[in-house]
This record gives sequence, C-alpha cells and structure tokens, in this order.
Amino acid sequence: MLNPETSESAPIQGNPIPREMGRRKYTYHPVIFVLTFFSYAFFHMSRKTFSNVKTTISEEWTPSFHNATVCETKPDSIWNTRNMFSSPSAVEPYLGILDASFMISYAVGLFISGIVGDRLNMRYVLTFGMCSTAVMVFLFGCVLEWVHLYNKYLYVFLWIINGLLQSTGWPTVVAVMGNWFGKSSRGLVFGLWSACASVGNILGALMVSAVLDYGYQYAFLFTSAMLFAGGIINFFGLVTSPRELGLQAADEDAKGSTAAGDRGRYRDTSFTSLTPPLTDAMLDEEALLTVQEESDDDGQPTVEVSGGPRPAINFCTALLLPGVILYSLAYAFLKLVNYSFFFWLPYYLSNAYHWKETVADSISIWYDVGGIVGGTIGGFISDRFERRAIVVIPMLGLAIPSLFIYGNSPANLTINSFLMSVAGFFIGGVANLVSAAVAADLGNQGPIQGNTEALATVTGIIDGTGSVGAAIGQILVPVIQRALGWRAVFYLFMICTFLTGVCIFPLFVRELKDICSNYQYSWHRGLRRRRRSSQEDQAVWE
Repeated sequence: MLNPETSESAPIQGNPIPREMGRRKYTYHPVIFVLTFFSYAFFHMSRKTFSNVKTTISEEWTPSFHNATVCETKPDSIWNTRNMFSSPSAVEPYLGILDASFMISYAVGLFISGIVGDRLNMRYVLTFGMCSTAVMVFLFGCVLEWVHLYNKYLYVFLWIINGLLQSTGWPTVVAVMGNWFGKSSRGLVFGLWSACASVGNILGALMVSAVLDYGYQYAFLFTSAMLFAGGIINFFGLVTSPRELGLQAADEDAKGSTAAGDRGRYRDTSFTSLTPPLTDAMLDEEALLTVQEESDDDGQPTVEVSGGPRPAINFCTALLLPGVILYSLAYAFLKLVNYSFFFWLPYYLSNAYHWKETVADSISIWYDVGGIVGGTIGGFISDRFERRAIVVIPMLGLAIPSLFIYGNSPANLTINSFLMSVAGFFIGGVANLVSAAVAADLGNQGPIQGNTEALATVTGIIDGTGSVGAAIGQILVPVIQRALGWRAVFYLFMICTFLTGVCIFPLFVRELKDICSNYQYSWHRGLRRRRRSSQEDQAVWE
C-alpha cells in the first residue's frame, strides 16, 4: 500500500531516478552492439572458412598426380591415402551436399532455437552455441585432417551437427538487440548492425587467404579459437535485456508503456488525492502485469503491482502475426540467392575465371562490402519513411539487372569487384534489412508489442524459412552448373529475386497507400501533407 505521508515528501514531477536510469541504460548500448555484432560475425567467419577453402579441399580429397619416378621409391597408395573422389570435378556434388545438409539442419535448428531462446536465458543459449560450434568446426577442419581420417559420412554428420549448433546464434542476438534498441531508429541501427554477417565473411576470407598456403586446417583452427573465445566473453559480459538491470525496455522509453503495454494507461489514472499517480520509479524493477485497487481497513485505496515476464508465445501464434508469412516466404527466395553467393562465390571465381584461390578469396569480400553499405542506407531510408517494404521493393527491382550484368562480367579484377559490390548492395543489403530490422519489427507488433519472450521465436521462423530456401539452393547450384553452366545459375538467381518481390509486393502496396493518405490535394493549395493526430502517428509503428 502506498503511504500518503511518504508520497507527499517525495517529489513526483521531475523525479531524477528515471532520468538517471535512462542515462545508465544508454551507456550499455555500445557494449551490447559490439558484443552481439562480433558474436554473429564469428559465427559467419567459421562458415565462410569452408566456402573459401573448397578448391583446396577438393584437391586434398582427390588423387595427387605425379611423375612416374615417384612410384619407384614409394607405393602409390601412400601418395593417395586421401582419395575420396576420382577427380576435383567429382567433388562438386559432394560439396553441395555438405552445404545443403548444413542449411537443412540450420533451418530446423532455427525453428527450435527461437522457441528455446524465448524460454531460457539467451546469454546461456548464445554461449553454448558459440563454444559448441567452435568444437565442431575444430573437429571437422583440424582433427580429421591431422589424424588423416577421411570419411564422407563422418564429414556430413559433423556438418549437420554444426548447422544445428550454429542456429542458436541469430535468433538470440536479434532478440537481444531488439530488447535494447527501439523501433524509431531500428532501421538505421539494425541496418548497420546486420553488417555483422558481412564483416564475418570478410574476416573469414582474409584469414583464409593469409594462412591457406600453410594448410587449410589452420584456417579452421583460428576461426574456431576466436569463436570459442567470443562465447566465453559473452558468458561473463552480455546483458540480454534492460530489465535485468531494473531498467525500461527500448520501446517503453518511446511510448511510456511497459512490456504489457499498460504503463501509459495507468500513469495518468486519477486516484484519490491521498494517492499520487504511479511513477516510473515505482515500476522500473519489473514489468507491470496487473494494477488492482482494493480498500483497506482505513478506507484508503491499495495499489498492488505484480510483476514478472510475460509468457512466451507458441509457434503458431508467432507464424500468424501480420506479415510474418509473407516475409518468411520472401526471405526463403532471397536467402537462396544470398547464401549461394556466400557458399559458391570464391569457387565460382576460381572455376570460371581460373584465378588463384587466394585471389578469389580476396576479391569475394566486395560482395559483403556492398551488402554492408546497402543494408545501412536501406535501413536509414526506411526509418525516414517509417516503413520497410517501401524501400525493399525498389532495391529488389534494381537487383535483377545487377545480377544479369554481373553474370556477364569480364575477367577483369577491377570491373568484377565493382559489379560484385553493386550486386551485393541490392541483394545483401535487402537480406540484411529483412533478417534483422524487419524481423525485430514483426516480433514487437500488435498483441505481442513489448513482449521480450516473443522476438526470438519470430526471428527463428523468418530465418528458418529462409534457410530452407538456402538449403534448396545449395543442391540446385551444382546441379544446374554442371548441366547448363554458370550463366544458367545467374538466371536462377534473377527468378528467385523476382519471386522475393512478388511475396513482399502486397505489403508494398499497403504501405504506399498509407503514404498517399498522408497527403491532400486541392486546386487552390496544391499537394500538401495532411496533419495526423498523435494516435495515428503511434499507429504507424504498431
């Protein structure tokens, strides 16, 4: 029960406690940004290692051709104990199987990890995922090579487990970022933050090109060591939500509401003159769930604040949220294209242009550079429009000709790098925006707005569905390439990009109508912006 005497002695207006807590929260923003950024960057760095050593590992798994005098000094079996395939070209389908098995297990794991992340402490989930993934990568790339154990089924098994473990990363880091950063600036912040995947790809490519001459196993060694160290740092340093520190969540600051969406409603409620309104200082420790007024023996109203986290939503509820199905299908087509570049770009450059693998690894980073710039600019513009699809559709429209032009690029390092970065700007930029900012928006809308126990589930659904499309792509790319050539592969990419736009187009039309409704035209005043009420401004973000 609130004591009227104590409440009168404390200042109600201009209470310094909420402001002090707000300043304290913002000091955590750069720490959370950096920790989650490099956590997922290290995940992607470990994945990029395998795609960047495909040419070398193909040669390692095939017979070594030598001159005839060698067989007179040593038996041929000693030289060819690593023979799993008859020729490097025969390795291509198996590499596609490895990529597909990884993506299928990764997709299945995302659906599970999102649900688990919303029910367990995300710091523990992320730490376990990073450390266990590091162990799997170390076994796959280092231990099996050092003990000279070459078995097709063992490699596939380890890569499937790797995919399941890596799936713990994306839903948890997106959920943590969504807890700390509000929606008003989420497009720019998440557009910049989603460059973590591209930065991981760049780090992986540079690391592989630096140590590949000493053996591909050293690339796996370094990436797994950095991933394991990152997991340990997260275990001791990551704070998954402002509420762990007794602070408000991000969107509560913007709207003055709690996770249950009720704080704003009760803040201005008029009680008796002896009972002042509830202030932020009284409610910062836990989320407000129920506010009940009861009468005690003295006839004074008693305000009971019962707190606690809201229950996590189930899979079907998350799937049926507005926009989740459309964006999930769109991301399935888009991730097929984006991850085909991720898995096959260095191999394509080495195979199609006959460039040295270290050169191909170095050149491939320009796709990720384009994705970083595209995601950041796209996120910034979408923040200004306060809508996402209105930016995504034009970028997808420009992505199709950029893919066609890059598929016909000449064998010139400078021109190829430039055209690659343009394709990365539109394809990678949209992929970063959809997988991060859009997923965070959809996980904080309507009936689940402010529910921190829902964001990882929604993120897992979107990225999981996208990974199913990426897994199908890893099977199609080597098959189409062997049958029809690389140009046909780029036609596949253009078709999938078009289908991505088809899925998002209904949302684009709705957002375009909303924008047009904000303007009025009259013959004497011309076109001018219509004034919106405060309720309409708030509804834009709901």
